[in-house]
Amino acid sequence: MIQLRDLCYNYADGTPALKGISLDIPKGEFLLICGPNGSGKTTLIRLLNGLLKPGSGTVRVDGLDPAKDGREVVRRVGMVFQDADSQIVGETVGEDVAFGPENLGLSPEGVKERVDFALEAVGLRHLAEKPCYRLSGGEKRRVAIAGVLAMQSQTLIFDEPFANLDYPGVVQILKHILALHEKGHTIILTTHDVEKVIAHVQRVAVLERGELKTVGPAVSVVPAISNWSMHPLSWLPGRN
Repeated sequence: MIQLRDLCYNYADGTPALKGISLDIPKGEFLLICGPNGSGKTTLIRLLNGLLKPGSGTVRVDGLDPAKDGREVVRRVGMVFQDADSQIVGETVGEDVAFGPENLGLSPEGVKERVDFALEAVGLRHLAEKPCYRLSGGEKRRVAIAGVLAMQSQTLIFDEPFANLDYPGVVQILKHILALHEKGHTIILTTHDVEKVIAHVQRVAVLERGELKTVGPAVSVVPAISNWSMHPLSWLPGRN
């Protein structure tokens, strides 16, 4: 269970990024977080695994505070960033996926076991020796996912996972995300391409100008948003 209570965060210049967010994310859920640019999506997910510290309010992951128990929370909550290149640190696919387990202090045998498992899960075991710079955009995204899986994170956060991918790449990544959810992982995903995942998620949380406007099943949230009179939300499915 991830619990957010009255969560607030300001940018360095004092501009509010998040305003009093309260939200519970149960284990095993597939949650979509969406909203216009500047709504606070990326800031919110970076608070979930301790990359940022809240200005006020609380974040709890299985009762742990990411600001104080960062190492343990990172093991439980893995993030796949929008820019996969920024997440890849190894020369080869296998070396990159091994980086996290090695830093946990596992034995060479333990590291190999986790790397083999993670690469098998994303269908890249045959590319273990391939240099990362020769990978396609979709393959790099899968390597980033494998690196998180090798840490054995129960909760997986995907920040704009479909950005800059062609259609086959989108299908490939979505397939792996759905398979991970079916295996029991909690999935938290932000995207502008909501039409690609709306049929698969269990709940939708909508952020707008740092506020949590609504949260609930997609079938009830999307029609409700379309009736708002604040301003057009062009990122919604079927909206122009």
